[in-house]
Amino acid sequence: MQKSLSRAKQKSFLILLREIREDAGLRQLDVATRLDQPQSFVSKYESGERRLDLLELEQVCNACDTELVEFVRRYTAVVDR
Repeated sequence: MQKSLSRAKQKSFLILLREIREDAGLRQLDVATRLDQPQSFVSKYESGERRLDLLELEQVCNACDTELVEFVRRYTAVVDR
């Protein structure tokens, strides 16, 4: 049960990462450019192939014109349902 819950939360996290980018009207390449990273960096964290630490998550949020606290609020609203 615990593993399936963790997988569900991880999937929600990945979906939200993509949503904040799309809500900002940005392509993966746009975010990558703002982060000074290759496009594959964005692709890998959106697909779950690469995990983000908290500092990286904050940078991604900023690149997508989203405050970290707003990201956490949206994530919490989804996983606490």
